Amino acid sequence: MDSDNLHLSHENLCGWLVRLLSTKQEWLRGKMKFFLPDVDLASSDDPGPEQSVIRQLRALQAQGRTAWQTFIHCVCMELEVPLELDVLLLSTWGQDDELPRLLEAEEENQPKPQLHHELKRPCQSCEFSPHKKHCRKHQQELAQRYLQLLRTSALKHYDDGFPGPRKVYVPPILQWNRATVPLDTQEGAMMGDPKTEDGSDVSLQDLFNFKTPKSSRVTVLLGKTGMGKTTLARRLCHRWAGGHLDHVQALFFFEFRQLNLITHLLTLPELLFDLHLKPESGPEAVFQYLEENASQVLLIFDGLDEALHPSASMETVGSNGSGPVLTLFSSLCRGTLLPGCWVMATSRPGKLPAYLPTEAAMVHIWGFDQLKVEEYVNHYFSDQPPQEMALTELLANRHLWSMCVVPALCKLVCLCLHHLLSTRLPDQSAASLLPTVTQLYIQMLLTCSPLPATSLVGLGKVALSGLESRKVIFYDRDISPPLMAFGATHNLLTSFCIRTSPGHQEKGYAFAHFSLQEFFAALYLMTSPTVDKNTLARHVILRSHWVLRTEARLSLEDYLPTFLAGLASHSCRLFLSQVAQQDETWVGTRQAAVVQLLKKLAARKVRGPKVIELCRCVAETQDPELASLTAQSLPYQLSFHNFPLNYADMTTLTSVLEHRTSPIHLEFEGCPLEPHCPEALAGCGQVEVLSFKSRKCGDTFAEVLSRSLPNMGSLKKLGLARSKITARGISHLMQALPLCPQLEEVSLQDNQLKDQEVLSIVKVLPSLPQLQKLDLSHSNFSISTLFLLVKMAVTCPTVRTLQVKKAELIFLLSPSTEMAADLQRAPDLPEKDSQRKETKNRTLVLRLQKCQLRVHNAEDLIGLLRKGPPLEEVDLSGNQLEDEGCRLLAEAASHLHITGKLDLSNNELSADGVPHVLRAMNTCRSLTELHISLLQKTVVFTFAQETEEQQGTQERPAFLDNLTSLTASEPPRGIRLTHCGFQAKHLEKLCKALEGNCHLSRLGHLDFSGNALRDEGAALLTQLLPGLGPLQSLNLSENDLSLDAVFCLTQCLSTLQWVCHLEVSFESQHILLRGDKTGRAKLAGGSLPGLPVGAQFLGFHQHCLRRSFCLQECQLGPPSLIRLCTALEEWPGPLEVQLSCKALSDQSLETLLHCLPRMPQLSLLQLSQTSLPLKSPFLLAGIIGQCPRVQKVDLRSLQHATLHFRSSKEQEGVCCGFTGCSLRQEHVESLCQALSKCDGLCQLDLTANLLGDDGLRCLLDHLSQMSISGLLNLSHNSISQEGVLHLLGTLPSCPHIQEASVNLGSTQNFWVHFSKREEAGMSLRLSECSFGPEHVPRLASSISQALQLTELVLTRCGLSLKQLAILLSMVRRPSGLLHLRVKEPWVGEAGVPAVLDICAQALGNITIIGISETQQQLSIQLEFPHQEENPETMALRLANCDHSLVRQLMETCARLQQLSLSQVNLCDGSSATSLLLQRLLLSLCELKTFRLTSSCVSTQALTHLAAGLGHLHHLEELDFSNNQVGEQSTEALVEVLKGKFRLKSLHLSQLPLGGSTLVTLSQGLSHMSFLQHLCLSHNQIGDAGAQHLAAILPRLPRLRKIDLSANGISTAGGLKLAESLTLCRYLEDMRIGHNALEDHTALRLAQGLPEHLKVLHLQSSHLGPEGALSLGQALDGCPHVEDISLAENKLARGVPHFCKGLPLLRRMDLGSCKIDNQTAKSLAVSFVLCPALEEILLSWNLLGDEAAAELAQVLPRMRQLKRVDLEKNRITAAGAWLLAKGLAQGSSVPVIRLWNNHVPPAMAKHLQSQEPRLDFTFFDNQPQASWGN
Repeated sequence: MDSDNLHLSHENLCGWLVRLLSTKQEWLRGKMKFFLPDVDLASSDDPGPEQSVIRQLRALQAQGRTAWQTFIHCVCMELEVPLELDVLLLSTWGQDDELPRLLEAEEENQPKPQLHHELKRPCQSCEFSPHKKHCRKHQQELAQRYLQLLRTSALKHYDDGFPGPRKVYVPPILQWNRATVPLDTQEGAMMGDPKTEDGSDVSLQDLFNFKTPKSSRVTVLLGKTGMGKTTLARRLCHRWAGGHLDHVQALFFFEFRQLNLITHLLTLPELLFDLHLKPESGPEAVFQYLEENASQVLLIFDGLDEALHPSASMETVGSNGSGPVLTLFSSLCRGTLLPGCWVMATSRPGKLPAYLPTEAAMVHIWGFDQLKVEEYVNHYFSDQPPQEMALTELLANRHLWSMCVVPALCKLVCLCLHHLLSTRLPDQSAASLLPTVTQLYIQMLLTCSPLPATSLVGLGKVALSGLESRKVIFYDRDISPPLMAFGATHNLLTSFCIRTSPGHQEKGYAFAHFSLQEFFAALYLMTSPTVDKNTLARHVILRSHWVLRTEARLSLEDYLPTFLAGLASHSCRLFLSQVAQQDETWVGTRQAAVVQLLKKLAARKVRGPKVIELCRCVAETQDPELASLTAQSLPYQLSFHNFPLNYADMTTLTSVLEHRTSPIHLEFEGCPLEPHCPEALAGCGQVEVLSFKSRKCGDTFAEVLSRSLPNMGSLKKLGLARSKITARGISHLMQALPLCPQLEEVSLQDNQLKDQEVLSIVKVLPSLPQLQKLDLSHSNFSISTLFLLVKMAVTCPTVRTLQVKKAELIFLLSPSTEMAADLQRAPDLPEKDSQRKETKNRTLVLRLQKCQLRVHNAEDLIGLLRKGPPLEEVDLSGNQLEDEGCRLLAEAASHLHITGKLDLSNNELSADGVPHVLRAMNTCRSLTELHISLLQKTVVFTFAQETEEQQGTQERPAFLDNLTSLTASEPPRGIRLTHCGFQAKHLEKLCKALEGNCHLSRLGHLDFSGNALRDEGAALLTQLLPGLGPLQSLNLSENDLSLDAVFCLTQCLSTLQWVCHLEVSFESQHILLRGDKTGRAKLAGGSLPGLPVGAQFLGFHQHCLRRSFCLQECQLGPPSLIRLCTALEEWPGPLEVQLSCKALSDQSLETLLHCLPRMPQLSLLQLSQTSLPLKSPFLLAGIIGQCPRVQKVDLRSLQHATLHFRSSKEQEGVCCGFTGCSLRQEHVESLCQALSKCDGLCQLDLTANLLGDDGLRCLLDHLSQMSISGLLNLSHNSISQEGVLHLLGTLPSCPHIQEASVNLGSTQNFWVHFSKREEAGMSLRLSECSFGPEHVPRLASSISQALQLTELVLTRCGLSLKQLAILLSMVRRPSGLLHLRVKEPWVGEAGVPAVLDICAQALGNITIIGISETQQQLSIQLEFPHQEENPETMALRLANCDHSLVRQLMETCARLQQLSLSQVNLCDGSSATSLLLQRLLLSLCELKTFRLTSSCVSTQALTHLAAGLGHLHHLEELDFSNNQVGEQSTEALVEVLKGKFRLKSLHLSQLPLGGSTLVTLSQGLSHMSFLQHLCLSHNQIGDAGAQHLAAILPRLPRLRKIDLSANGISTAGGLKLAESLTLCRYLEDMRIGHNALEDHTALRLAQGLPEHLKVLHLQSSHLGPEGALSLGQALDGCPHVEDISLAENKLARGVPHFCKGLPLLRRMDLGSCKIDNQTAKSLAVSFVLCPALEEILLSWNLLGDEAAAELAQVLPRMRQLKRVDLEKNRITAAGAWLLAKGLAQGSSVPVIRLWNNHVPPAMAKHLQSQEPRLDFTFFDNQPQASWGN
């Protein structure tokens, strides 16, 4: 085609395009609005449509080539363009100069319109001149013109507030969060009225209260994504432009997504005029007008959550100041700019900026409820049939309905339904194609046919790049024209004009909705091949949406993880495959990766908003397995705090909970909740506890909740607290509660309920049979209503407690299924009979605290309570009953059947009223304690349960009935009159009032503490006490008594027989007189807290006659001490005296000690926390000779001294201890002289003094003066090596020394043990003595001279190899044995040859050598003198030896009898060591024992050893246990046994004994007629090995002990073995446990147990009751049995029990045998028949309190018992208390292990403090006996 034709074609093309678009005016206007959002192309005088089209095309062309190309793409895609023109339009219209010329030519052919003279003026910046003034009229005209311009612009830009096809607007639900004025009196919700005259929503003006002060004119609209915040704001702009907001003259709308692009400083006029709309003229006048009328100016800021750095500044600016956009926003909110104006901001819930004023009104936008969804659908589907079909689809699909509560999704649902209803199959549900939000979006895209895969991926890439860079606005450069055209065609993109500065504007684009951008980003992540798994994992996360968190800006990726999860659904696989243009396998891999990431998130502990996010993601996947995993992973108690939740959130949560198998607790506290949220809970059967605490919940919420409650069948606890429900909401709840009979707890606290509401709720109680608690606290009710509540509590059979205290109102109930059944069976039962029956079977707790009750109310209350059931507790504290009211209630107490306490505290009782109360209580026989404290305003009566009531209402376990002796029907009572200000003058009146108690002999405890009796009162009380009868205690603390009064009490009380203990702390004024119930006797007769008072156990109580006097915190001089001792001389004994004073002088101590011989009843004198004089050690040492009764003297740090005195029956012997008394060398001689007068000194403890080496030398020199027969302890006395050597040098002159131990290291131990007679041998242990070379000769000399020294242990004493060799070479003795044991690190490093080389240096004959490398120990036994061997024999032995070391060893070890090698390494690859041992063994003629254990031995080494052992036919013991050897080595080892006929002991444990090896072993054993001990444990010999052994065991007549544990022997081998063992008549020790022997083997063993059997171990042998019982019968009466272990067998009730007993049994192990309480009694009886029993192991069984009670009874009778293990049983605190009582009766058991029983930690601590021998810890903390015991 030539150029002219081409030009002609172009002109024709232009004309064709103009004519085409002239017929598509509506379509063109929409496109112009998209491409030119801020250009006004409207003209009122256009001559025709073609001229308008040309003008619009010219304006579009002026935007640039990119905009034009995008427009042409839209024309070709959306309009019917012939193919040839399509190609021309796309290919040739890209030239920049061609198009304008063609349009001008086309315009010349059109009629010329008249030009308007008021076209747009050039843009000007809003700069003001301060000198330019306007008259008022001109200002008004300019302002009105500008305001009209604003309205015109708003009408054009915001259209009807909801752009797009099928434009429908339904107002969402609004609800106040906090505001100065509520939105609506009906719980503050604006619900919308579709029946208004113009057919639109309610007046949006209700959002603003124009009477509000200027300081609070800020409104924040909060709503989640898609709730319609921006739509509502735009709707507001449109309605204002239409004249519907009368009070608003000017409205400005800003979007933070655009404001974020402004980086320079702005003034307010620049913000209003340059960035919104500029006045045509006079901007300064217009702004002045706006300032003067600021109260009628509204500024709307959309997307506050998108603001960059919203917490950047708290700064504000003035009217002429400039600043960043956020500073201007802050200034507008705080009123420093445009004061009085209205500011409205929209935001997603999150952390709001700090510059928002606290009085700002918060309005939540909740979207739609059911009515609004229906309204929206009715408007969207205007035609009747589609409308009905759409509603039918929605009502039939719960998930689709839940999506429609979000307005944005509701529109999308309608759009998809509109498409699907016209294209679906006849029997297909359209809603089933829209199961998730993700598939909703997919269905929207599927309307594009064919599916534009490339465009979808391209938009996804743009969307993802925007999210990652926090970008929601795009430009032409960001989106290619084809993508732009695709987005514009399908309404996926919107366009708008962006102004960032005066005269500069740019076109911007954004996705139609932000969630759409997230969807496309997710689509790109799932379909792009460039996205790897790590990138995918970065976006599959859970973000928190807490309202109050530190993150200032919310993330842009709200729904991206949700869309990724939705795309991971299997239903989306085909769609993704088409978009990605990949096969479904590739897509499935990516989907599986997302699901796996979600599983990891589900396994974590998430809470709060993240739970909702996770559930939303899980629901989108439609994966039942993932939903089940998530549901099970949710915590049992799921709490939500302080973030908003709507119906969709709740539906998502319940959809996941449907997959949960266990119940769950849901708690919502402080969460703004959509009123219709509870609808989602209907039918959720997993919810067990449901709690709401929010001021946002009102009557509508309660009404909706009441409709859901009957459908929640598992709900047990309901809470609706801190809400705003009124009588209307309560009425709905009361109708629903009777339909929930399973409810156990209802809480309606803090709802400000009135009288009628409270009474209506209480009336529902009888219809809730399972209810246990009703909480109506913080309600407002009157006294009359209170008495009606009391009447309800008295008459309602299920009420157990009524608790009222100020704002607290709680009912506690105990449902009785039996009572309910009775009432159902007998509905005509008379009311009186049913009440009488219930009264007998229940008790009531009544607490009416601080209820303003007065005297006249007391009589009414008594009348009500007389008709009711027994009262466990009545608490009337904090009222105004006064003296008369208290007296009335005290008199009525005996008729009210109170079984707990009556509390009348804080009721204005006076001192004059106390005697009246005391007299009133004389007739009440069940009173156990009365506590009155006028200062503390306390009046509490405590009652004991009457015997009849106990028998009628309490069911006690049989074992407690057997053990509990009930107290008398009139238990001793305690009267506590503390802090009442009583003086001596009050005593007579009080004691007279107490006479009634005394005559009944029931007054046990009397407490006068905290009064003002003083000395006069104390003297008077000593005269009145005999008249009060025997008491259990008298407390006179805090009565300002002097020391003289104390001495007077001490002297007078000696005549009172009931007084056993007097405790006085003088400074703190603690004075207490007690009876004999103290210490362990208290345990024996007391009761456990929480158990019935007075419970005592038959046979346990033991009367204690020991008396004590304790005087503390006073200064005692000689006169005071003489007076005190004189008073104490009259006290009967035995007597313990404890004194504690700041200091005691020499004279005072001498005076006290001088008085001791005059007190023969004295058993203990203790001086604690008393500064004693330096002479104290000598004075105390001297008292031993003056007073022969002294048994023990213990002085510690000159602060604590204790003297024990013996009775005439006790053994002789004195123990002395002077620890930490700063004794030095100069004190030793005096101390020894004082002690020399003591006959029978058995222990002397001088620990932690300053003796040093010189003091030690002096003490050793004076040892002969003191006849010590026990322990001398000199630890921590700064003794060095010199002292140790001096001790060694003293040994020859001290023949009575039996043992000595010295450690000079960190422990600093130094003790010497003496015996009464001369010992033939003694042992000495030296540790960490750091001997040097210079000490070795002296050490050797001392060892050589100390002939009685037979054992020497040197542990880490610093002796090297060389020094030890020198020591051995220097030690020589005339005769005797010396056992030397050395523990040094080099023993484990030097190797066997080097250690043997040291042994070769010894002068004596070595008879024993033991080497343990791991333990770093060398043991040698030397025999003196060295006996020379026959020279000829020696020469013969050395003839073939060419090794020098071996020659030396042959000489030294010629008489070696034992060689032990443990934990040595013979696998190092060198054969030198094993060859050395071989040669040594070949030279030994007297060796009887060889041990090689726990070592690593190579085959070669074992071959050498076997060769060396081969000729030793006289061996008696051979031990090769626990070595690391192979099967070949074992065969060589077994070959050694040939010819060892004299072998007595053979140990071959943990060796690989195979078939052939076992045969060889059996053959060797058959010839060992002397064998006594055979150990083959842990060898897995199996049944074959057992049969081999069974064949040869009868040939071992001397066999005493056999160990075949853990050998894999079953019943077959066990039976053979049992038959053989019964033939071993002298067998004493049989260990065959850890084999599957079963009962058959046990039965066979029981038929013929060896008569000399001592030990039987059958643990973990698969025994049952039958086998155990048969063994028990066989063992019963065996005289020699000492140890039985049947642990880890399922014995149940087949535990052996004895009739004859086992006299020598020391240990019984029955751990983990499933023993229960029923077996305990017979087992306890069996234990008693074993008098020597020391250890009972019953851990890991099923024993409970009954078993504990049985054991507690027998503990005092088992005198030898040392340990009881009851770990991991079912013993409770009551059972542990019984065991403590058993220990208190004189049992000597050091420890009872109770770890991991059913005892709470606090109770365990309490019990252990009372009885330390109860051990509840994991580790065994068995106490060690002290040195003086």
